[in-house]
Amino acid sequence: MAQVRPFRAMRPSKGFEEKVIAKPYDVMDKSEASKMAEGNKYSFLHVTRSEIDLPKEDNPYADSVYEKAGENLKNLMRDGTYMIESKPMLYIYRQQVKDHVQTGIVGCVSIDDYEADVIKKHEFTRYDKEKDRERHFIACNADTEPVFITYRDNSQIRTLVEGFMSNNAPVYDIADFDGVSHMVWAVNDDNVINGICGFFEKVDSLYIADGHHRAASAYKVGQMMREKHPQYTGREEFNFFPAVIYPDKDLKVLDHNRVVRDLNGNTINEFLDKIKNAGFEVSEPVEEGAKPVRAGEISMFLDNLWYTIRITEGMVPEDLTESLDVSVLQEKLLRPILGIEDIRNDERIDFVGGAGGIQELEIKTKNGMSVAFCMYPVTVAKVMEVSDAGLTMPPKSTWFEPKPASGLFIHLL
Repeated sequence: MAQVRPFRAMRPSKGFEEKVIAKPYDVMDKSEASKMAEGNKYSFLHVTRSEIDLPKEDNPYADSVYEKAGENLKNLMRDGTYMIESKPMLYIYRQQVKDHVQTGIVGCVSIDDYEADVIKKHEFTRYDKEKDRERHFIACNADTEPVFITYRDNSQIRTLVEGFMSNNAPVYDIADFDGVSHMVWAVNDDNVINGICGFFEKVDSLYIADGHHRAASAYKVGQMMREKHPQYTGREEFNFFPAVIYPDKDLKVLDHNRVVRDLNGNTINEFLDKIKNAGFEVSEPVEEGAKPVRAGEISMFLDNLWYTIRITEGMVPEDLTESLDVSVLQEKLLRPILGIEDIRNDERIDFVGGAGGIQELEIKTKNGMSVAFCMYPVTVAKVMEVSDAGLTMPPKSTWFEPKPASGLFIHLL
């Protein structure tokens, strides 16, 4: 049984939504964030990436960075850029990119559900990244970005959502820097709120699609607050964290691709021979590449040419996660041939989300990298299957797009 509840959101005052909206904090570095926020004092990047306002501070984990984030958020509240709802509400959040539309519910979910694995995970988290968001949330006294969550489509929830949208005007209707449209409806009808929350109580599991570190940090902050307030009732805001909750049928998983800096001492011919000897089938090269069309295929860009490398049947283990294309690539090619032991920390490998297309892989390979691998994306159903089994996906397996924007929904602790 999943708990979803309304909250008094801090959200942009009318007319400021286009000024504050930003990309999630973890999809860019400091220089990219600085460029995006340049000339815009309202950008929410001044909160989520506050180091951009401290040009002489190179340590993103310095005390001054968190202090600045809290200060900037208070300033946005004081100057009227943001308002706080008069009552707890849910929100309907629709995003559209070209012909792809995804419509979710924005509400709060429970740290107890997170602990009990009602909210299921498919990635390991890193302590340093968890600690970063913990300190950030505490400095801001807020969960500053929602977690991206999915669930198995529920016709009753969908009917309520579509009915509300058809009878009410959105409070926001904007397009962002990437051409993604964002529409938000504030659900202030208690009957609709109670209906949606009630139907979620019949949903067995929620699944984190993106934002594992944010969720883990919010959970830990909630536990800290409970220790400070031993008489807590469980209804306080720190017992919950915000999420955008999309039905699985609405979501699109893109490929999460790999680029490697060098061939680990191999010549191009030696490298190709070793791939074949590892059991892969390798096509003849072509000048124009295309993304893989099915699982078991990987498109490879090498020396300005594209190859299709196919995973043969005998290479695939029966294990649920080890049988994934990204796992086979890691264990049969990246590790033994290219010497990439730890893809989380090896500086010779980088990752490119599928939204950039194969052109971005070509650009990176022509500018300092040696080889690129374009993967066939896993499905939402596979992510759920892995989560239900209590397992984790290999690192950098999924890329959900579009991601919920930053700056539209803040949850005060």
